[in-house]
Amino acid sequence: MASGLRALRRRILTPNVSATKMETRGFHVKNATSKELLETIGRTFLTGYGYAVEAHASADAEEHLETIPVQFRGFAYEGAAMGATMLDAMPGSRGRRFAGLLAGRGAQHVYMAYIGAGWAMARLPKFRWSRIQAPDPLLRWLVLDGYGFHQAYFHTDKYVHGHFTDPSFGWPADGPRWYSSRAIDQGIGRAMWFVGGTDGELVAAMIEKFPQARRADLYCGAALASCYAGGVDETELRQFNELAADYRSDVAQGCAFAATARVHAGLVVPHTRLATQVLCGITPEQAAKVCENALPGQVIAGPPEPGEVPAYEVWRRRIAAELMSLGGAGT
Repeated sequence: MASGLRALRRRILTPNVSATKMETRGFHVKNATSKELLETIGRTFLTGYGYAVEAHASADAEEHLETIPVQFRGFAYEGAAMGATMLDAMPGSRGRRFAGLLAGRGAQHVYMAYIGAGWAMARLPKFRWSRIQAPDPLLRWLVLDGYGFHQAYFHTDKYVHGHFTDPSFGWPADGPRWYSSRAIDQGIGRAMWFVGGTDGELVAAMIEKFPQARRADLYCGAALASCYAGGVDETELRQFNELAADYRSDVAQGCAFAATARVHAGLVVPHTRLATQVLCGITPEQAAKVCENALPGQVIAGPPEPGEVPAYEVWRRRIAAELMSLGGAGT
């Protein structure tokens, strides 16, 4: 495809940047600094998306993605993964874009890439979901995390204020289906950090309105965003941690995931260190090591046994338990 046609494809497929404005979304504005942070994240996501859909091949987008400032580069790769997945799902596509992204420097951003694929899932008709690539049986749940974020971000009244959930969600096909809604809730929790404008007190108040059974995953997601996206100082982090009360292990686990994503990609920034110290009681590098050591010894692909806890949840529980044993999460 000629460069001119690829540029046209980018213009047609890329959402308008106005969709990332706090006013457009009706999100809470804590202050001008947090507003600028969250809107910059949104713009950067769309920039990465645009690079992916305009590129001749995924590798061609890398040189542009690598120019994004360290603080925001992960969001650009997340957007690029969404763009690559959208192209893979198009009729006539050979379906190599997402795999191509992960074959290059995108491999360092694998967590964000799977989340980006979830954004595409939210925009694609269900009959195209089979085109979504999620070959890692452990990380594929991050696709649903991304789906949940998208739905809460763009359909806030329904998913955040209306507490909508779909217990019969039909992906992945080999289940276990009961866990799908939990993975989606983790993404909804992440989005609530944006909906609440990085106001931890407001985010906690919104989470407490949900049924108790859903709060652990929501707190986990919000904590992940508080570490990866930022927007709060030490006092605010400690207040959010205190408000989480019985869910502090979930907060610590979510923060550790965020720290791991930044460490793995070489994108650690000062706020990463602050959040990981406050919410986990350790450094980002130590948190990444905890996550690595907690990996299930063997992840079996294919349909799980009825009632089996997926390896991803086993991994999360191990991380939370280890962080608690180290005295993290304000204990």
